[in-house]
Formats: sequence, C-alpha cells, structure tokens
Amino acid sequence: MHFILKNKIINRLINEKSPYLLQHAHNPVHWYPWVPEVFERASSEDKPIFLSIGYSTCHWCHVMERESFEDEEVAAVLNEYYISIKVDREERPDLDHFYMNFCQVLTGQGGWPLTIIMTPEKKPFFAGTYFPKHSRGGLAGLVELLNKIAALWKNQREKVISTGDELTAFVIKESLEFSAGELSDEVFDQVYQKLKQNYDPEYGGFGQAPKFPTPHQLTFLLRYEAVKGEPQALEMVEKTLVQMYKGGIFDHIGYGFSRYSTDRKWLVPHFEKMLYDNALLVISYLETYQVTQKGLYREIAEKIFTYVLREMTSPEGAFYSAEDADSEGVEGKFYVWTPEQIKEVLGEVAGEKFCRVYDITKQGNFEGSNIPNLLNSQDDANLHGDSLEHVNLGDDNLEHDNLAKLEQEFLEIRAKLYQARNKRVHPFKDDKILTAWNGLMIAALAMGARILDADQAQEQTQYLAAAEKALAFLFEKSISPDGRLLARYRSGEAAHLAYLDDYAFLVWALLELHQSTDKPEYLQKAIALNKEMLALFWDEKQKCLYMTSKDSEDILVRPKEIYDGALPAGNSVAVLNLLKIADLTGEYELEKIADELFYACGAEIADNPMDYTYLLQAYLFSKTRAHFCRDEQCQVPIQGRAEFTQALLDK
Repeated sequence: MHFILKNKIINRLINEKSPYLLQHAHNPVHWYPWVPEVFERASSEDKPIFLSIGYSTCHWCHVMERESFEDEEVAAVLNEYYISIKVDREERPDLDHFYMNFCQVLTGQGGWPLTIIMTPEKKPFFAGTYFPKHSRGGLAGLVELLNKIAALWKNQREKVISTGDELTAFVIKESLEFSAGELSDEVFDQVYQKLKQNYDPEYGGFGQAPKFPTPHQLTFLLRYEAVKGEPQALEMVEKTLVQMYKGGIFDHIGYGFSRYSTDRKWLVPHFEKMLYDNALLVISYLETYQVTQKGLYREIAEKIFTYVLREMTSPEGAFYSAEDADSEGVEGKFYVWTPEQIKEVLGEVAGEKFCRVYDITKQGNFEGSNIPNLLNSQDDANLHGDSLEHVNLGDDNLEHDNLAKLEQEFLEIRAKLYQARNKRVHPFKDDKILTAWNGLMIAALAMGARILDADQAQEQTQYLAAAEKALAFLFEKSISPDGRLLARYRSGEAAHLAYLDDYAFLVWALLELHQSTDKPEYLQKAIALNKEMLALFWDEKQKCLYMTSKDSEDILVRPKEIYDGALPAGNSVAVLNLLKIADLTGEYELEKIADELFYACGAEIADNPMDYTYLLQAYLFSKTRAHFCRDEQCQVPIQGRAEFTQALLDK
C-alpha cells in the first residue's frame, strides 16, 4: 500500500501504533513494518532489504528522515532496488539488539538511526548508522551507498552473501555464549578501582564527553561504601549527582533529566527526556538521600517526580515513554532562552538576577541562546545576594545549603518562566506505554513513598497512589486474552510478547510496592510473574535468561544480554529479584538459580567488571544482605524471613 490522498503520500506504516513508525507514514519511501509477508516479497522480487531502526525522540533519526527519507531521489532508489522496513527499537528491542551487535562488529561503533542492509533471509551484510543524502565531510552518502550495494547485489551476490553469512555466524555465537567461571569477592574492589580511575573529580561522572548518567554505577558505589566503608565511593556519587543537577542536563524550569550531556561539564544535553533515565536517576537520588539525609537530594527526587506526574503520565495513570529533543525542527529550541526573553517574563530587576545566577548571557552558552544552569553559581560569593555573602565555597555541605536556598529563592520565578515556556511549541511526546519502563517508574515511586520523610505524608500518598494506579493499568491493559504479559500499549492496542526486561522490571516494581505497603497481593503477583519468567526465558543448558520468550518470533537467534548499558540488563535485575524472593519466601531453589547464573557469566564479568555494575550489585547482595536493609521490614533475620512472609500473606 502506497498512494497519495489529497496530495499527501501514505505508505504501509499508516496503520501502525508506534509513534516512530507513524512519523514515517507519509514518506515517499515504500516502507513496510516488520511483518512476515515482507520477507516473502523480498524473496519473490529478488531484492535485498533496507532496514532502518530508530525511535521517535531520536534527533539524528529526524535529521536522516528530513535529508533522505522525505526526499524523492532517495525514495526512488530505495523503491527501485530494495524492500524497505522501519522498526521502532523501543517496541522491538530483540531486533535492535541483534542488528546493533552486527553493526558494532562490522564498524566498531553503533547508534541510531541504525542502518542495515540484509538478505530476504534476514541475514545482514552491511551496517552503519546515520548517513547524509550525499557524501560530505568524510561521510559516505546514502544515495551513493544504495546504488553501489544494488550493483554488488546484482553482480557479486555470492561474495556479498558469503561475507554476510560469516559475520552473522560470528554475531550469533557472541549473542549466545558467555564465559563461565567462579566470581571472587575481589571483583568488587576491581570495579571500584576502575570507576575511580575513570572518575572526573572536577565535574563528576565517569570518562569524558559525551557523558551519560549511568545510575547503576552510582548505586553500586553506594553499596560498596556501605560494605567496605570507603568514603570516596560516596564522595564520587555525591559529586556526580550534584554536578548533574547543576548542569543543563537537568531542566531547571520544568524539571526532569535529559538523556545525556554532549560535554564534560553536563552543560549541553542531548535534549530528549526518557522515562527510564528519570526513573533510574530518581532512585539514585532517593538512595543517596537515604544514606546522607541531605535535603538537596530529596528535593531533586521530588522535582523528578513532579515532572513525571505532570508531563509524562496518561489520564489512565500509566507513564509515557519520552519527549523529543526537537521542536519546530530545531534541537533544544523549547528549552533555551535569551536575556531579553527572561526579562520580558520577569521584569528588569528579577530578570537580571535570574540571568546572573542561571548563566543567561548575551553571547549565550548554546548556539547563541542559553541553557539555564547552576554550574557557575558557586564561583562568586556575592552571586546569590547578600544573604549568601562570604560563604566558604570549598565546603560541600555549604554548597548543598546554598543550592537549597537558591531553590527556595527562585521558586516563584521559575514557576513564571515555566508558564511562559508552556506557551511555546512543545517537543513531540512519545505516548506509548512500555511495560518495562513503567515497571522502573513504579519501582521508583514506591521507593519514594517509603524513603521520603514522615512529614511529607501528602507526597508519600501521592507517589504510592501513582505507582498503584500505573500497576493496575498494566495488569488491565497489557495482558493478552490468554494471560500473557505484553510489551507495549497504545491507542487501545496492546502488542508484542513481553521481553525479559518487561518481566524483570515489573517484578522489581511489585517487590518495591510490597515493601512499601505490606500488601500481600503484590508479593503474590511478584512470585507468580517471576515463575512465569523462568518458564519462558530460562536457558537450562547455559543457566542464563534469554531476552525473548521461548514462543517468540524466530530472528536467527534468541539473544541474551548481561551488559548493563543505559538500562540495567534484564538478567541483572532478574537475578536480584530471585534473591529477594528467595529471602522473602524461603524458596531457596531460586537462590540456586541465581548462583548458577553468576557462575555462567563469571569469567565474562571478571574480564571487564565495570560493564556489569548492576549484576554485581546482585552478587554483592548475595554476599552481604544485611548492608541493604535499612527499612524496618528488611531487619527481619534471614532465617526467619519465610515465616515472616507467610504471616504477611495470611493477613
């Protein structure tokens, strides 16, 4: 299906639910979704497949669409020589995982948009990421590439397919095999030393630009400090959390964190906001508040919750996926300010004060405009006004106090700017409901209700109510008629058999809700869902969990993942869930399964332990449970936990 209706092109993506696919439904490219008949057609027409994988809030995906997929010349080449498929990586993480691995093997790097050319049998033989329409600045052009590969397909197909087969076999092998071996307790010190070596003492975080928050590295350090009593571990966490908050990666007007920083200082974000980042970051701030009792971390956590509940929550109570980096076709336009715009809203005196504190200047800090930030707010003792004069800027406690005072001083001012900004053209919002990411936010809200001060009773009630409402939505809307958990809901349709992340993150949410409410039904659901997960995903041979269920689509390989990237791996979260359920129920067979998984991946982890910081949190938990139990319920001795839980279930 590809036709023109009232001068507007419509292709086969028009009937899809994914916002990303719908963004491409009016391209002149004859796009297909990933459906079986596409591969039959490619085979019958003897054409290679052009596969493009991305997501709706991806800036470079938008750039490639504008430059190439909306272009008639590019479309003509694709339509003539290829069968073209669009995939939303957030709906199909299994496809993204396999083909991204292929791209990384072939090119040494990855990213989105992911560009794959493959045979009708789904075997890739070419990969890359973003390509401009024509070659420029050392980048190969898409038109030239497409024509060259079409010629190779016609004239040297056997060589092309042979190369693709070899690379595909290698990727399949890598996707299935981990190096087994015993883990030693020294691995915790090794991770700590690696993080310490990569730590940026000036701005916090790890490594250079671009900088990602990687919350699971921070939560590992919190646990390492608890077990080892190493103060520098906590110092690294605190410095990173404060600097991220001061930077432009945090939205000081509307709250919430952007995906990552393009610079070392955390000043210039890649402006899209993802639900999972905010869920994992709020957990980091909550746990750091729990450890330090410093009010700044509580306030930041509350701001993240404010953003999510105000901007990212559906009327039915579930949580949307993301907000775009672009508005009106310009990255960051919604978020940036000039001094004149600030003063127009606030007036001359208040506007000048805000500009001075939040780094709004005539020359700008981002492409001639300004991202509000507090990175330089401590450099001048007079900057905050007379009340903060003569402070000792080297004192971290005073810096926390000063930031807290700034929060109060500019509360009403920021509210005025928020109202003014709200009148701008908003970035696109991806309103699909992903089970896995909702699980993370439900877990975060349940923790927030439990951890925040007793005098915050209203907020506790609000957070708990939001968590329970979202959970009820998932169990009502994201379950198939035959009782299977599904991965995505949008516009009245739930689809895609749930992946490992969906199960693992939702069990995590249920365990947090149980701990915050003492309601036995949450523990019962966690136990049942965990049992179903093991039945569907466990590899009895290798003692690890697949990413896809045993009845999922055959895509050359059932991938496995233990690497903790932007999100902790499903295996990492699942193994910690196993240990917690074992403690709560006395089902110590689950503990044995966890030990088998640790051994199955042990040598792999030991080779580069910094890549597995959430999985190692689970391993650390298995070794030293007492250090993770600050809540009253957690103080129940391990040997009495099963009886304690049974009493709860019998309530």
